[in-house]
Amino acid sequence: MEYCLQTSALQRQYGHFKALNGLSMNVPKGAIYGFVGKNGAGKTTLIRLICGLQAPSSGSYTLYGRKNTDKEILKSRRRMGAIVETPSIYLDMTAEENMKQQYRILGLPSYDGIDDTLTLVGLGKTGKKKAGHFSLGMRQRLGIAVALAGAPDFLVLDEPVNGLDPQGIIEIRELILKLNRERQITVLISSHLLDELSKLATHYGFIDSGRIVREMSAEELEAACRKCVRMEVSDTKALALVLDRQKLDYEILSDRDANVYAKINVSQLTLALQEVNCEVFSLKENDESLESFYVSLVGGPHTAFTAK
Repeated sequence: MEYCLQTSALQRQYGHFKALNGLSMNVPKGAIYGFVGKNGAGKTTLIRLICGLQAPSSGSYTLYGRKNTDKEILKSRRRMGAIVETPSIYLDMTAEENMKQQYRILGLPSYDGIDDTLTLVGLGKTGKKKAGHFSLGMRQRLGIAVALAGAPDFLVLDEPVNGLDPQGIIEIRELILKLNRERQITVLISSHLLDELSKLATHYGFIDSGRIVREMSAEELEAACRKCVRMEVSDTKALALVLDRQKLDYEILSDRDANVYAKINVSQLTLALQEVNCEVFSLKENDESLESFYVSLVGGPHTAFTAK
């Protein structure tokens, strides 16, 4: 598998505090990578490091195969666009003027592509309206447009829907999906809003106290949080026989416990189990939420994490 970003035992220390503590992660090319952690877990610190705004205390990272100590790492960074903490826009300028300013900063030879980019993010008709009069969602979309200057193929977004209303969240979500699917841009999104990320991400990295506690695909996360019926029976071998006959998906947990991943007709299943001398002791719907899954990874109280 090809990766846009890989980090190895990355550490960033401020005095005695370790904002990153041996962080190792892998962002596949073409992915929408959800970088998940509560506030203060180290998400923004990682983003500042890979953008070259800070240097690691130890460890390393590679961007498109170039190590951070490589003299040509800037060539890899030119393939990145980023919003770190808040969009870098000038509030006294129009959307077009903001884009032209970014083009000048990057040393681009012409303003070709500005109109297309603004149209792409839904700001093609803002005219002479200053960014200071934009809604939060419009400012966020302008920030993404600025990050897209220079046609990057890796976009890094730090809490892109923070503070937005539901409509603004939907607009940013649809824009990110469009960039990924139509322009094949790899996206790294840091967030503590797991439910929102679940509508976007193809891969996840869960961070806690400056280190990755688990990386997984969207399919693996979905399997971990699947709705099921937890059954306690006298004999799970007999239960498996009946479930196979009914072509239901299940997982045997022990001699007495099993998860059934299907809608169950309780009466029919109970009668079928009686025929094979299997007694049902309990049935309970079991639906692990995304929030509880995260908490099970890192421990601690549910209030340490937001899943909205």
